[in-house]
Amino acid sequence: MNDPQPVPLKSVLGTRQEKILDYPDADNAELQLRMRELRALGGTAIRFVGPSMVEGIQIMGKGCVGLVTQALVDGKLVALKIRRSDADRPSMYEEAKLLRLANSVNVGPQLITATKNFLVMELFPGLPLFRWANAGRNSKKSVRLVLFRLLNACFKLDAIGLDHGELSHAPKNVLVGQNAQACIVDFESASMVRRVANVTSLLQYFLFGSISRTLGMSNLVSGRRAVVRALSHYKHEGSMESYQSLLEELRLKDYYDRGIVSPQGGAVV
Repeated sequence: MNDPQPVPLKSVLGTRQEKILDYPDADNAELQLRMRELRALGGTAIRFVGPSMVEGIQIMGKGCVGLVTQALVDGKLVALKIRRSDADRPSMYEEAKLLRLANSVNVGPQLITATKNFLVMELFPGLPLFRWANAGRNSKKSVRLVLFRLLNACFKLDAIGLDHGELSHAPKNVLVGQNAQACIVDFESASMVRRVANVTSLLQYFLFGSISRTLGMSNLVSGRRAVVRALSHYKHEGSMESYQSLLEELRLKDYYDRGIVSPQGGAVV
């Protein structure tokens, strides 16, 4: 089984892997600045692993703002988000602020620290939602648990007025681990200004998105009209009562009543 070891930072410079630190420019002066910035955080190595590829280099994820890889920081393996040189923002501080807000209700990758060009987060041992779904070994119980835990996280975000903004594309922004644990990641498009639509976006994706057939949602949710009515009511009310009614229609309220929660973590291992 391929298990790449972390590459010391001094061994990254001068190789094609250095581009990850300043993608897509790989400017030598900027690379040196970013290397010092990462070392000041306690960074000592980068582990090139994950389901995404950038010019033949494995990483955990690629977005419009940054690349996510694994790194050793203060001797701990973490998720490292690296700001792209062509990003539409000058630093990672705003995303860090929004992620910290999500963390305040136990949602999202646990933020460790942030600088101008880096977000350091705890790792979450899981797979992107689409890979988990396509594995084809998911029982009805595990699918129901994952959906409940994600909806619960979305309701918490709705309650504090933080809209994730990308949950209609859940395959990229949800990780699923063992025992049906789940984690919402990537808050680069989050906003406190937009009207929140986390529960609505996520549930619509599960019911009507490309993943619906893969997970057999038609067998898990029989009364879709009633669910859609309950979702519409929640969309307008946003109350605890309307959320519980939605869970009732989804046949997930038993999990809520039993107090089942999902510890949130970081990025995929």
